[in-house]
Amino acid sequence: SILLVDDEAGIRKSLGAVLSEEGFKVTTARTGEECLRLLEKKIFELILLDIWLPGINGLETLETIRKRKVDAAVVMISGHATIETAVKATRLGAFDFIEKPLSIERTLVVVKNGLENKRLQDENRTLKSRIPIKALRQQLAIAAPTDGRVLIYGESGTGKELVAHALHHQSLRNAAPFVEVNCAAIPDELIESELFGHVKGAFTGATANKVGKLEKADGGTLFLDEVGDMTLKTQSKVLRALETQRFEPVGAQSTVSVDVRVIAATNKNLDQEMQRGNFREDLFYRLNVIPFYVPPLRERTEDIPVLAEFFIGDFSRHYGRPPKDLSEEAVALLTAYSWPGNVRELKNLAERLVIMTPARRIEARHLPAGLLKTNGPGEDPVETRSLSEARMAFDRDYILKKLEENRGNISRTAETLGIERSHLHRKLKSLKITVSRGSVRTQ
Repeated sequence: SILLVDDEAGIRKSLGAVLSEEGFKVTTARTGEECLRLLEKKIFELILLDIWLPGINGLETLETIRKRKVDAAVVMISGHATIETAVKATRLGAFDFIEKPLSIERTLVVVKNGLENKRLQDENRTLKSRIPIKALRQQLAIAAPTDGRVLIYGESGTGKELVAHALHHQSLRNAAPFVEVNCAAIPDELIESELFGHVKGAFTGATANKVGKLEKADGGTLFLDEVGDMTLKTQSKVLRALETQRFEPVGAQSTVSVDVRVIAATNKNLDQEMQRGNFREDLFYRLNVIPFYVPPLRERTEDIPVLAEFFIGDFSRHYGRPPKDLSEEAVALLTAYSWPGNVRELKNLAERLVIMTPARRIEARHLPAGLLKTNGPGEDPVETRSLSEARMAFDRDYILKKLEENRGNISRTAETLGIERSHLHRKLKSLKITVSRGSVRTQ
């Protein structure tokens, strides 16, 4: 969507018609003030902004747009601009400058270039904002351009899949496919067919040949998510495929050769799984060439405001809502909370806040009750407790609330929180909460 701001009715009509014919959604405004009012109500990818406007001029409007952190490419229009004006516009963040009388061909090229530049900036910002940990970024920059296999560790919801995508995006294979296999979601009897493919008649229901995920990833990256849930039989075949880069589809007599980089992820302790005989040691060493650990959100509180702002901006664009910001009190409460569901829980909250909060600023009162509990009448946990005590209090209140909502059902409560049952059991024990036959007791 494009916002065209020009005080000349003829320009608004003719250029608006040309852009509409090119498939763009065009909204027009006559003044800088009208432009700013529209930006409070709607999201635009690109703004065509005339410099000489009645009231506040185009440069003043551009300066306000940037102060408000409006996420749009801005192209300035002028009938008689000076070099000084062009330099000032560029310093204020304008993407480009076009002069009147407008050339339709030149204007369309600039518009398309501006939108493409914004898309690339958004893509880059998405990856950087979702993985803001400095050490992890440094690891990514070093490991991504290689073909070394990577094993990503971390709790559920910490963003392991995002790390895998970032590794592929920054690799030399980024033009080739990124193919994901969730080893926990595929039934044991089907996972070999999913990975290696099968030929017609290989088993009951195999009515046609099927290309497996490994072959689909040829030249690119295969991501084995929740690799710790793979059966020993499948582990054996995956090990052979990794060693030789060759495999046989189920029921086939011939082998298929591929060139694939493998990235794996798990929320399990694979050392323990190997000791129990559930995971092959030789496969572990094949996958664990470059280990990555993604810490839980509670161990990287400095990332919480960054991620919250990113997700709120992302959902605002998705739902076509004006951008929102967080008050200092809201940021303090978000930072003090321990996020048992990790990044996934924070993302879900951000979506809820964008949908349910009509105000431009998200205040503490807009946050869920679990983040607002206090020590006693008139006491603020952020002011009166240490950070660890505040986190524990929020955890306790929030989990108790969810247990109550789910009538003491552990499985449903864990699902609501976006965490594993085992993780919830550990949290309950540490918070001294006992659940027995649906009855919840605290010590």
